Amino acid sequence: MNLLARSLVFGLAFVALSLGRIPAGMADEKDGRLDIYFIDVEGGAATLFITPAGESLLIDSGYPDNGGRDLNRILKVLRDVAGRKHLDHASVSHWHLDHYGNHAALASQITINNFWDRGVPEKLSEDPSFPERAAKYRAASQNKSKTLKVGDKIPLKSGTTPLELKTVTASGEVLPNSGENNPFVGENKPQPDDPTDNAQSVSLLLSFGKFRFLTCGDLTWNVEAKLVTPKNPIGKVDLFMVTHHGLNVSNNPTLVRAIDPRVTVMCNGPEKGGNPETLQTLRQVKSLQAQFQLHRNVKLPDSEQTPAEFIANSSDTPDCKGVYVKATIAADGKSYTVQIGPDGKVHKFETRS
Repeated sequence: MNLLARSLVFGLAFVALSLGRIPAGMADEKDGRLDIYFIDVEGGAATLFITPAGESLLIDSGYPDNGGRDLNRILKVLRDVAGRKHLDHASVSHWHLDHYGNHAALASQITINNFWDRGVPEKLSEDPSFPERAAKYRAASQNKSKTLKVGDKIPLKSGTTPLELKTVTASGEVLPNSGENNPFVGENKPQPDDPTDNAQSVSLLLSFGKFRFLTCGDLTWNVEAKLVTPKNPIGKVDLFMVTHHGLNVSNNPTLVRAIDPRVTVMCNGPEKGGNPETLQTLRQVKSLQAQFQLHRNVKLPDSEQTPAEFIANSSDTPDCKGVYVKATIAADGKSYTVQIGPDGKVHKFETRS
């Protein structure tokens, strides 16, 4: 082999090794993009953000146990896909085990710089084991978690394109009722008040330039209506994480139709969430262009769900591969893509003007 050939082989090998160490297409300071990963935790929630400045934020962390299933899926996306070795921020939407279950376990594996929550209660009526479980969270955060109240912002570095993450509900409180009148107020049919911690969920509104994304944890029906009645302080959004895994005690049409998302992602499980009533509400959204599901609802006919190309995982739990959904917002915030897994079709969308 001559010198030129040897040099070429060496160069190709070096590139291959480099690509093996550094995942391609990551959000970072060079490309200016914002990435959002909806990680499959089988009907819990775990949403990872990688900002244009390279900061990382995880909202919720799925179920504990299950052989470390959810923990390992989060770590795989964080380390192997997003190329991060620590978390700058970890947030808890509310105190149900499918949302904070792995925060302590994650802290034993990686460094977490900041913890955010709505405040840690002493007990939870629906979970007798909460004090013991919360003690692990307190230890992991060294009792230094920061309490989010309505209007608070999680501090993220902002570059050329402004980036903001604002708390719009927390502990049953909502943003002041300002903005345009909500034309869907008449669709609200109040449900019995929810005494669980779902109704206390932290909801966050992310703005990146003109792009807007809303996630509400497991916020329930009456508080959803309270947020957008009679006026809508949220306005319209581009991307919406369907609330509470798509259960019908959440996703009040008064809210969902008012925010009028163009794209939705539902973090449901094969037998949890994805309720017919919620799917019907989504179909009524005027501007909806695509709705993604982390799972096919195995209890529903395919004809009642989003098309198969928009579903990340179609099998039941024993055969589930845990494929994630990824949204990537362009550096100027004017467009975004959504795809299933690393090799899925890239669906392109324009941000609202």
